[in-house]
Amino acid sequence: MAHKLFFSHNIASFIPFLLVFHFIPVVVSQFPYGYSQLSYRFYDWSCPRLTNMVKYGVWAAYRNDTRIAASLLRLHFHDCFVNGCDGSVLLDDTDDMTGEKNAFPNRKSVRGFEVINNIKEDVERFCPSTVSCVDILTLAAREAVVLAGGPSWPVMLGRRDGVTASQQAANEQLPSPFEPLENITAKFTSKGLDLKDVVVLSGAHTIGFAQCFTFKNRLFNFRGSGKPDPMLDSSALTNLQTICPNIDSSNTNLAPLDSDSMYRFDNKYYTNLINNAGLLESDQVLMRDSRTAAMVNSYSMNSYLFWNDFGTSMAKLGNIGVLTGNNGQIRKKCGAVNV
Repeated sequence: MAHKLFFSHNIASFIPFLLVFHFIPVVVSQFPYGYSQLSYRFYDWSCPRLTNMVKYGVWAAYRNDTRIAASLLRLHFHDCFVNGCDGSVLLDDTDDMTGEKNAFPNRKSVRGFEVINNIKEDVERFCPSTVSCVDILTLAAREAVVLAGGPSWPVMLGRRDGVTASQQAANEQLPSPFEPLENITAKFTSKGLDLKDVVVLSGAHTIGFAQCFTFKNRLFNFRGSGKPDPMLDSSALTNLQTICPNIDSSNTNLAPLDSDSMYRFDNKYYTNLINNAGLLESDQVLMRDSRTAAMVNSYSMNSYLFWNDFGTSMAKLGNIGVLTGNNGQIRKKCGAVNV
């Protein structure tokens, strides 16, 4: 059941929140392919309340679960990285289609579906068959970052929802925390992104958690050595071995990606990398390449630079392989293709 967003008893307390809602403009300098029919004002006439409905829906979820900010940001990334931003990650499996929800990178880890579904139900009430699920998800990712203390950025709208999803594509296309930097970079460039976007979007790991199995090899048996990763900070190692003891039952335990400010969107992630305290090997490896290490150093010293570049990279991410015009559809429910 959706929240009755705009007729709830909480609306009075929410109005001041809207009036002071944090906004930091960023410059959007480049987009990859497929965005020519998008517009910043796409729903101005057809659904003028959309942005406020998304803001409230995300806020309502965030006040009960601060982890949801990172979850919505990750959900958006996992959608766009698999055959473009088309809301395919939101689709449930059917008899004829095995979707992305249970792909290895998503299984029992991707969250936030109910938030998007609740917002969609309320949007449908005010603007039926008008706003795509993927546009709602794209806006929700931005609002999640803002609620966590991070920047805002302009979001182009007008995407349409895809009509299929692919578990195989998700398994193949999503970057893995076990991959070397060159493989991750290749996956980014295949989407029209670049090495700078790798470093910038990795900064999303300033919020959120990771399951122990994604980094436990660094704690006990790094690259088959039978020893911990020698580059991992000793105090971080001790703390992580407590959270993730060397037993199978700890594999799903959670550790913060940024232990200094796990719920605050800031630039401490980059400071952690400089201090050899990055959680995932795919994060810490950014310090082993002179090009990416230089960017890490810059972002660790200048939070405004990081925020500005993060907004630019998120705008690029949100316009990968979008469907517009007569392509795709406007789903009535985000988990299922229209019949």
